[in-house]
Amino acid sequence: MEEEIINRVAQSKLITFDLEELYQEGEREVLDITQWLYEGLILREKEFRKQLEEVDWTTYQDKYVALTCSSDAIVPGWAFMLVTSKLTPFVKKVVQGDLVTLETTLYQEQLRDYDFFDFKDKPIIIKGCSNKPVPQNAYLMAISRIQQVAKSVMYGEACSAVPLFKRR
Repeated sequence: MEEEIINRVAQSKLITFDLEELYQEGEREVLDITQWLYEGLILREKEFRKQLEEVDWTTYQDKYVALTCSSDAIVPGWAFMLVTSKLTPFVKKVVQGDLVTLETTLYQEQLRDYDFFDFKDKPIIIKGCSNKPVPQNAYLMAISRIQQVAKSVMYGEACSAVPLFKRR
C-alpha cells in the first residue's frame, strides 16, 4: 500500500512575493555625456549646448535612460539637468547613474505604490531567483515594506527558505 504524496507547500498559507513581477518592461540605455565634453574632460558651455541641439533625441523614445559621465571630468549639476530636459519629452524615465541605479529607482517606484494589504498577518516568502535584473536594493526595500504587515518573512524558495523576520 502506497502512501499518498501530499504537497504541504501548496496547502500552506505561504504567499510568494516575486519582485520579478514588478519589473518594468522596456529598453534600457546608458547615455554617457563624455562624448559632448572637450577632449572628454572639459565642459565648455557654448559647445556643449550646441552639440546637444544636434542630437536626435527621438532615438531615446520610450526608453529608460541612465545618464552618466565615464571620464574623471568635473561636471556641474546643470549639465545633467540640461540633458535630462532634452530627454524628458521622449523617455519613460531618466536617472543619473548606472543601470543598477536605474533599476533600483524603477523598483523603488513600484514598491512605493504596491498594496501590501493581502500580506497582513501572513507568512511571506520573497522569491530569490529571477531571470530579470532585480537589484539587491529592491530586496531590501521589499522586506522593509513587507515586515510592517506580515506575520513572517522568508527568502528563497519554499523548499529551502531562509527565515528573516517573525512578528512576536
